[in-house]
Amino acid sequence: MRLIGIDPGLRHTGWGIIETEGNRLRHVADGTIRPDPGQDMAPRLRDLHDGLAAVLAEFRPDEAAVEETFVNANPESTLKLGQARGVVLLAPALLAIPVFEYAPNRIKKAVVGAGHAAKPQVQFMVARLLPGCTVSSADAADALAVAICHASYRAGRSGVAEREIAAGGRR
Repeated sequence: MRLIGIDPGLRHTGWGIIETEGNRLRHVADGTIRPDPGQDMAPRLRDLHDGLAAVLAEFRPDEAAVEETFVNANPESTLKLGQARGVVLLAPALLAIPVFEYAPNRIKKAVVGAGHAAKPQVQFMVARLLPGCTVSSADAADALAVAICHASYRAGRSGVAEREIAAGGRR
């Protein structure tokens, strides 16, 4: 089973592809989509969609997992992140790829064993769980953690997908 994890953001959207076979995980690829921050909102969202659509077309994941958004103190930042998240949720749904969402604490617990783990701990465990993986960025490491969390949910039902927001068959 090929899974994509996505860590949404308007400035940096991390993505990570893993394959699962039973309880074995294998790193396939990872990266970060970086829309030009000098553009207006609509072209940035378009670039985010186009970048993610290219990743989905190249790697053809069976399922997608996305980190849920936390609420910022700044309502404007929260709104902008929500717009980016909308694009991130839509891109796989347009290809009939089932999309699952996980809370940040659930992801950290699945990867590190503690729901309030620090980013360096998450990055360390991603590298341990995916031997030979050299992660390209912190955003990509977060995305791989989302994929690992979803793989854990699928394999042992040790975690629970909080919500499947799009269902569909194979493309």
